[in-house]
Amino acid sequence: MTASYEAMKIMVIDDSNTIRRTAETLLSKAGCEVTTAVDGFDSLAKIADIEPDVIFVDIMMPRLDGYQTCALIKNNDQFKSTPVIMLSSKDGLFDKAKGRIVGADEYLTKPFSKTELFGVLDAILAKKEVSEEAFPEA
Repeated sequence: MTASYEAMKIMVIDDSNTIRRTAETLLSKAGCEVTTAVDGFDSLAKIADIEPDVIFVDIMMPRLDGYQTCALIKNNDQFKSTPVIMLSSKDGLFDKAKGRIVGADEYLTKPFSKTELFGVLDAILAKKEVSEEAFPEA
């Protein structure tokens, strides 16, 4: 963990209470503001309200799955640049490719370790820094 996560707003969308609680505990201890949702439908209003900096979304969920949720986020002008990290117990090439097609920025296989969780966050922050250096706002 090299980056500062203080006050970073993170949304964790997963139908598994264990995954939500684990991610929330680890991220909160690092200083993040964490909001959780049980599925894609539950997350949509919360995303609009809190405007998260990063969104973790499980692929296999009832009602609105992770691919559909990611596509809705990435097709919204307000949130299309918000990094989305897909969470899945599958680590196959097909699943990762499908995640990229709908706009996912990263992919994290469950169960994940603290090191893996913060490694993917560091990768997102590094990409953001490079993007901001290449395209500074006027």
